[in-house]
Amino acid sequence: MTTTKDLVLAVDLGGTNTAFGLVDRSGQCLARGTMATDSRFPVAQFFQRLHENSQALLAGLKGGQALAGIGIGAPNANPFTGTIEHPPNLQWDFVDVRAELARYGPFPVAVTNDANAVALGEMLFGAAKGMRDFIAITLGTGLGSGIVVNGELVYGSDGLAGEMGHLTVTPRSDRECGCGRVGCLETYASATGIVRTALELMSIRRAPSVLGRIPSAELTSRLIFEAAQSQDALAREAFEVTGRVLGAKLADMVLLNRPQAIILFGGLAEAGNLIFDPTRRAMDASLPADCRGKVPLLPSALDGSEAAILGAAATIWTELRGKVPPAGG
Repeated sequence: MTTTKDLVLAVDLGGTNTAFGLVDRSGQCLARGTMATDSRFPVAQFFQRLHENSQALLAGLKGGQALAGIGIGAPNANPFTGTIEHPPNLQWDFVDVRAELARYGPFPVAVTNDANAVALGEMLFGAAKGMRDFIAITLGTGLGSGIVVNGELVYGSDGLAGEMGHLTVTPRSDRECGCGRVGCLETYASATGIVRTALELMSIRRAPSVLGRIPSAELTSRLIFEAAQSQDALAREAFEVTGRVLGAKLADMVLLNRPQAIILFGGLAEAGNLIFDPTRRAMDASLPADCRGKVPLLPSALDGSEAAILGAAATIWTELRGKVPPAGG
């Protein structure tokens, strides 16, 4: 049977679970699966399981498809070296992804962090189709960002540029960040950040809120969203505060990069106008008059259930098309 290399294996490596799928050039995910990451065990065992599971997916497809390459999105991944270093929520300190995958075949491999993968996914398959200058922001547990200039991701000299989440909002903040500093943007504009904001508001506001009935350790961004949908004033204020902080920093990025659009992705972005409206207002208010209203703030157009897989697929499809810097810079 004749085979055609018209699929890539796309892998979203997470702290708890890993999602993977077989994706064609158009962004269609033909098959997908999940498995526990389980970083308690040696990393070689993880890649052995990934190989076995992906081979089973490929065998289940009709026709003669073969893999053209493998794309992996992972925390703290370096696209130049093909390594993952000191990843949060994983017990592996260092992973040489290309070396591990080389045991299973001479496939081209592209590795990048999850926010960069989202940016490439939006450019190939989502809201940034046809754009050459844009910024993708991921609003999850933290805040990630992928910055695209002239059709290329900004990697910097070491492959690790574009970390908007660790821009300082205020050095006088008492919000400690996982990076070791205080006052980072992601301590305000993220799922964990909005929880901190809501708790602070409850400590200084006398007005009753449904959130006050929830033990602080059990409060989540989802519960704040649900309360805000029910017109809870404090929950809505938490979104306003979050949007003001995020919008002001996005205004700085507009002045630096002049993007065609800024795309918001992730759980907090799914709150819709609750987060988009205050962010837009703050961004425009923080810009000079000649810049206001020129940069749209857009929701992701990636299918939420497959977004991370599509981002990883875009990472390798982009490299195969010669648009990503080769390993080593």
